[in-house]
Amino acid sequence: MGFQECVDFANENKVCYVGTSENNHPRVRGLLLWFADEKGFYFQTASMKELYGQLKKNPKIEVCFYKTDEKMGKMLRVSGTVEFLDDLNLKTKVIEDRPFLKVMGVTPQSPELIIFRISKGKAHFWTMENNLKPKDIINFSV
Repeated sequence: MGFQECVDFANENKVCYVGTSENNHPRVRGLLLWFADEKGFYFQTASMKELYGQLKKNPKIEVCFYKTDEKMGKMLRVSGTVEFLDDLNLKTKVIEDRPFLKVMGVTPQSPELIIFRISKGKAHFWTMENNLKPKDIINFSV
């Protein structure tokens, strides 16, 4: 499997769980992927959220996407370092893609609108069938 399979799986299963750390303690929460493409995995958050503060202090992250099926399901784990993107075109697009932001009064120029991407790291798939096998690591750097 390659990076494109990771992108496709993430886009098909956008609800994920994100792991960060705060004061050397793990923190996990559900998050909705904005989109993934050949440049990485994109997310949107707000500057007042704990997630943003945690990532500013320690930009290392792990994200887990999961798809349920009739067996045990399939999981994609992505770990890497986030980069924050201050790109007006992306901020305009996220407002279009997520209308609830506009309803909340957020504009592309709003300082609280935060976009981040995982563009470098490692990924692997998990299924019950490969549970005890060595991980097939997919390194990516885009």
